[in-house]
Amino acid sequence: MTQLTYLEAAVVGLIQGVTELFPVSSLGHNVLIPALIGGSWARDLNVAATESPYLAFIVGLHVATAIALLIYFWRDWVRIIKGFFSSLRQIVRPAEGTTRWMLQSPDEQLAWLIILATIPVGLAGLAFEHVFRVIFGRPAYAAVFLIINGLILLAGERFRRRASLEAEEQIAAEREYALAGAGGGSARSYPGRAGHAASRRDPRREEIDNAVESDGRLSRMGYGEALIIGSAQVLALLAGISRDGVTMVAGMARGLSREDAARFAFLLATPVILAAGALKIPDLMGPLGNGIHGQVVVGSVLSGVGAYVSVKYLVRYFQTRTLTPFGIYCIIAGLASIAYLYLVN
Repeated sequence: MTQLTYLEAAVVGLIQGVTELFPVSSLGHNVLIPALIGGSWARDLNVAATESPYLAFIVGLHVATAIALLIYFWRDWVRIIKGFFSSLRQIVRPAEGTTRWMLQSPDEQLAWLIILATIPVGLAGLAFEHVFRVIFGRPAYAAVFLIINGLILLAGERFRRRASLEAEEQIAAEREYALAGAGGGSARSYPGRAGHAASRRDPRREEIDNAVESDGRLSRMGYGEALIIGSAQVLALLAGISRDGVTMVAGMARGLSREDAARFAFLLATPVILAAGALKIPDLMGPLGNGIHGQVVVGSVLSGVGAYVSVKYLVRYFQTRTLTPFGIYCIIAGLASIAYLYLVN
């Protein structure tokens, strides 16, 4: 039976954790890297193989990635989950003067937006994951889709809607006013910024405040917009297409700022990758996991650490920076992989 060494498990686990959140496709990297290394790596780490323990392994690592996201965003998920349950009370017994679906808070609204946006990729994953893996889970296809992913990221930045640019300018203006107030300048501030300026010296407090404000903006998004953005995740079933990348591009195309599009992508990723990983746990506990339980632990720990560090970095990165470097990287990496696989190797 095909086995995974501890070195393979460690490398794959770290790559999974980091590239799952960076917009460069974790599955694409985990298909390409073993093929580029060759030898036992190419033989052992093949997602297209029948009853592949490698696929169960890397999808199982998603549980660790999702746990890292839950730890990082735990305050946000507490708010969102509370919002979901309070919305159920509103649906069952509407507040006086309201209807069932007149949700009473941004957290209630956001909870249902996340649920709605998650449905398309959940159904597509259950229906087509095996087909997509067998047909497209090969190194050559992964390299091509990695190039396509890069083009999507570059196009997303190049052809951003005016609404997205204006949303970004509005956020920057609010923060400038808050800074002016904190520095003893203009006392003007925008709604929702109370207390923010005073916390400017505390990066974690500032991050928490920014998250609450971002969720408030996201909650004003329509259900149709959420469904369109969430549906973009289906493309990530193709090895080489980044879930977070295409979700961000879809969000910006629907008028979200880059920062809000990234946050919505990270929030959507948590239930999706947790569910995907949980579905593979029985496989890892069965025959496919025989002899690799230790490797699963090593890979999971590194995957979780990689994911936590990555999301901590990316949350701040997308406040001021673009998808362009990742798009360029994907195109270069995809072209280099094709050249190596067909001209050198």
